Amino acid sequence: MPADEPDERRRGFLRCMAWAGTGALFTASGGLTNSIRLDGALAATLPRQSFTFLQLSDSHIGFNKAPNADARATLREAVAKVKALSVKPDFIIHTGDVSQLSKDEEFDDADQIIREAGLPVFFVPGEHDMLDPDGGKAFRTRFGKATHGSGWYSFDHRGVHFIGLVNVADLKPGGMGNLGAEQLRWLKVDLAHRSSSTPIVVFAHIPLWTVYREWGWGTDDGGEALRLLARFGSVTVLNGHIHQIVQKVEGHIAFHTARSTAFPQPAPGTASSPGPMKVPPEKLRELLGITSASFVRGAERIALIDSTLSA
Repeated sequence: MPADEPDERRRGFLRCMAWAGTGALFTASGGLTNSIRLDGALAATLPRQSFTFLQLSDSHIGFNKAPNADARATLREAVAKVKALSVKPDFIIHTGDVSQLSKDEEFDDADQIIREAGLPVFFVPGEHDMLDPDGGKAFRTRFGKATHGSGWYSFDHRGVHFIGLVNVADLKPGGMGNLGAEQLRWLKVDLAHRSSSTPIVVFAHIPLWTVYREWGWGTDDGGEALRLLARFGSVTVLNGHIHQIVQKVEGHIAFHTARSTAFPQPAPGTASSPGPMKVPPEKLRELLGITSASFVRGAERIALIDSTLSA
């Protein structure tokens, strides 16, 4: 795992709560939000001792229906965007639903495509990755050999503590996500010796906060995890599952959900149920994309860039 460095306090946070647009970099200093054009952000050179990483989500390799007959092709396009970034990320995190049906060939294809980026990758499972008879063993064998329980773990990178959580184990159809008592006990121990000035990044598949309970877009016991994180001065929570961008801030915790690389889903309550949203073929890539996160030392800010496959 990447080596840790001395903790540094960062008190600047993303300040927006919206259905976000395309290609905007949101930063904050002194409580004020600024946005920068995506092309300018990608061309910028990060200060020394800073780094970026990429979030991919909901690749759904094996999905081949409307609106996307080839989820492999759009994942390749997403990886091509990663390779084209002017600032090379340190690594990629994938926030679940790598596959559509937990088949070995789906995991294998996804693995090979994502490896083309030439970067280390950290995974957590989505519910579509837990459909095998052994409840996610195939996923863990390939992507989570050194993890705990159903796939949770943590690591440190350049003074930032990263925590991968699993809230899709034994998920009931249409139900909310759940972390469970064992994982929450592990999280408490994992955080116990961390200084409150340590920047924290948490990533899981289903949002840890309730986006839309009627569709199961939230985690029943997510509040317990957030209470354990409340003492830290900088916490970023990254999720997938809902295939669209939603952002908000509560105290020192910034929440951000990512687009899928496979298909969009409707905004909460705008359809009879969640699921693949049919769009004209020429519009599909405007609704798929990747997320880049930048940590800048000494500037007291966190920056998130969302870019679509069409940009």
